Amino acid sequence: MQRMGFVIGLRPEHLDDYKRLHADAWPGVLDRLRQSNITNYSIFLRMPEMLMFSYWEYTGTDFEADNAAIARDPVTQDWWKICGPMQRPLDSREEGEWWAPMEEVFHLD
Repeated sequence: MQRMGFVIGLRPEHLDDYKRLHADAWPGVLDRLRQSNITNYSIFLRMPEMLMFSYWEYTGTDFEADNAAIARDPVTQDWWKICGPMQRPLDSREEGEWWAPMEEVFHLD
């Protein structure tokens, strides 16, 4: 199992819609994440900075392939069309990244 964390900004004008959307996340999106070996997925919001931190555990053996399957999924693509404009990616992210990955520097088991 691999723990993974990511960070992104949220546009303030979309705060309520983003929370409402994730309070009732689409079953097809959730199913695709599970099929791609993503478990224990959480998103945290830091106010007033409007920063979101996501955490999940990856239980598969080929993250690139599982991540590509998520990206190909039409339901997930529709979800991203709604969520994407609500988010504000970090200026420091690498080319091709949306949510910027974070390095794990501590873990208590």
